[in-house]
Amino acid sequence: MARTMILSVLLCLALADLPSAFYLPGVAPRDFQPHDLVEVKAIKLTSVKAQLPYDYYSLPFCEPPLGTVYKTENLGEVLRGDRIVNTPYKVQMTDKIACAVLCNRTFTEDQSKLVAKRIRQQYNVHLLTDNLPCATKISMPQDATLYEHGYKLGFVANEKVYLFNHLKLMLKYHHRKEEDIYRVVGFEVQPKSINFEKSKELKSGQECPAVSKDMKEGVEISEKGPTKVIFTYEVTWEPSEVQWTSRWDTYLDMSDVQIHWFSIINSVVVVFFLAGILAMIIVRTLNRDIARYNRIDDEEDTFEETGWKLVHGDVFRPPKYTKMLASLVGSGAQLLCSSFFVIAFAMLGMLSPAARGSLMTAALFIFVFFGMVAGYYAGRLYRTMKGQQWKKAAFQTAMFYPAVMFGVCFFLNFFIWGKHSSGAVPFATMLALLCMWMGISVPLIFTGYYFGFRKQPYMHPVRTNQIPRQVPEQMWYLNPFVGMVLAGILPFGAMFIELFFIFTAIWENQFYYLFGFLFLVYLILIISCSQISIVMVYFQLCAEDYHWWWRSFIVSGGSAVYVFAYAVFYFVTKLEITEFTPTLLFFGYTLLMVFTFWLVTGTIGFYAAYFFIKRIYGAIKID
Repeated sequence: MARTMILSVLLCLALADLPSAFYLPGVAPRDFQPHDLVEVKAIKLTSVKAQLPYDYYSLPFCEPPLGTVYKTENLGEVLRGDRIVNTPYKVQMTDKIACAVLCNRTFTEDQSKLVAKRIRQQYNVHLLTDNLPCATKISMPQDATLYEHGYKLGFVANEKVYLFNHLKLMLKYHHRKEEDIYRVVGFEVQPKSINFEKSKELKSGQECPAVSKDMKEGVEISEKGPTKVIFTYEVTWEPSEVQWTSRWDTYLDMSDVQIHWFSIINSVVVVFFLAGILAMIIVRTLNRDIARYNRIDDEEDTFEETGWKLVHGDVFRPPKYTKMLASLVGSGAQLLCSSFFVIAFAMLGMLSPAARGSLMTAALFIFVFFGMVAGYYAGRLYRTMKGQQWKKAAFQTAMFYPAVMFGVCFFLNFFIWGKHSSGAVPFATMLALLCMWMGISVPLIFTGYYFGFRKQPYMHPVRTNQIPRQVPEQMWYLNPFVGMVLAGILPFGAMFIELFFIFTAIWENQFYYLFGFLFLVYLILIISCSQISIVMVYFQLCAEDYHWWWRSFIVSGGSAVYVFAYAVFYFVTKLEITEFTPTLLFFGYTLLMVFTFWLVTGTIGFYAAYFFIKRIYGAIKID
């Protein structure tokens, strides 16, 4: 029965991840009439190899006659490096264009070298129409068809660099006959490199010779002098039965994720039952221990106390560095709650890909406003550990984690600035983030700390002895480092497949939409971290070592070690990064993600161990 219920939940979440059911519009549909202008905008240039986005007009592309106009962007778009700008392409609903000249350009030697460098780095150009990004069809063996985001800037053949100067814009529309309106439901680009040198001088807006197979292909970029380029384009329209609400299916199917669904379900079920088995074992063992200890207390006490009961007078002794522990646990609670809500909202479709940058914007604002949670739990824990300097502790909680994140990102931003990348965060945006931190997060953390510190501390079932007990020599497998390695396997097993999709979305410019699976994996991660933390603390107490406060936090975050190891494996096997700055960015951001993950899993394990210890010591009779 239990297994049937679990599989039913998994099936429901899997169905929630189907592209047709996933997409809830982030914007209202836009209706067109025949011959209406359909704007084509550019987003940015990206490369899996270089990992640095660039503004569209960082290269000498054709500019609109009336000048460039950049779209006002939200916080998430700015942090992603999106710089949405208008282009000179003239596209009208249902109007086909055989071939039109966009402009004539003569690249200088420096511009030619820059374009050639971007082509060698395998940069893709990302265009946008009606909030729908363009895609390029890739033919695969066995008649399979995949789509790639954007289109390639050019290609390299025989050590020569060629530029794609002709674009075939293939758009699809859905005609709602009952309302007589047209909607854009598809945007595909087919780039070509065509040499128009033998044609007469072509000017902007003129018709160009119809593109045929007989034309000489290949606009070679000369790196030792100027390069003359004629940019052209053609437009085709095709009716489609695809509804507007399903137009993102092509982009969400770009990665063949169906082959991973059964692997994810299998991992989740296995981890769930392993966690249940661990819980069953420890509960049975504990029931036997508690019954034995209570039986000994009822009889003539001729038996010597052993195991975890022996340290009952020291188990709740406050640890060292109480302010730091309270700060880490408070930040972990803030991250845990905010990430839970963000994933839940995304699973319900509220943060769809159509609402560009909404996921990152929502994550930042939710994290900031959950500062009250960080302050409350850190304050109450600090008072429980008999702390007195609550103002200093609150300041440390408000500053430590955000300062680490802000400082590292600020440092990395200098390298991005040096590359003139659009991924560099502007100074005004940094000031806005600083204001969010100091103006919203810090006051909320102090407010939460005030109420948490004033609240009654957590009550302990046993008294603490005045003189601490000596801890006997421990076995090698109870070493904290060994404990991290052992404890991290189970939580990592619950998420490593999902981690592949997350890394792909971050580093390979893919859309991530498996939020149903991610939510389920997140719940399993919480369960597995709690279970493994309880087991490790139980073994530690049985060895008469009562220093569990820091140990429970550090050990339960052991899966962060495996996350970092997997990131290194992904870097070596999947990415082709060779330059210093992209490598620095990868490992810099990866370390921040690992540190954040360690705080979340450490906080889960700490509270699980804490309430477990309160429960077991409250169940035995202590004189």
